[in-house]
Amino acid sequence: MNRIVAHLLTRLYPSGWRERYGVEFEALLRDGRGDLRTSANVLWSALREHVIPTRGGNMDQPIQSFGAIIRRPSAFLPIAMSLTALMMLLGAMASYRMTQGTFIIAREPDEGAIAHLWQILMAGQMPIIALFAIKWLPRSPRQTLSVLALHVGAALASMAPVFFFNL
Repeated sequence: MNRIVAHLLTRLYPSGWRERYGVEFEALLRDGRGDLRTSANVLWSALREHVIPTRGGNMDQPIQSFGAIIRRPSAFLPIAMSLTALMMLLGAMASYRMTQGTFIIAREPDEGAIAHLWQILMAGQMPIIALFAIKWLPRSPRQTLSVLALHVGAALASMAPVFFFNL
């Protein structure tokens, strides 16, 4: 891209943004392609920067609230998997109770689809929980331990029918 065009496009951004990123951004524009698409993208980004300014800072700031950390997919996904496994078991038990009249189930060579799905859900959440703990324990130990306690509680709730009814 032409040096003058790159400078003019950089001048479209607010002064605070230019002080922080201007030199590097202008060099990036000069080294890149100078097509119409790039210019339109820079124009749109500059307009957006005027409306919603970029806030600088550390991207890995500690999360101070339980609500903020539980919204992370690696936090709520294992809980959802345990609760899904529990609901599948309870649904299977209720449908079996309505058809057979008792919870005592004779062992069969194949455990059935519900048992296999339960095993997949319970085993599949272990790597997610491990990644969650590795990532968030150093950053926010108190909130992470609270979420890990929820993971353990949800897993134990899902395992309880298997233990108590010998499924």
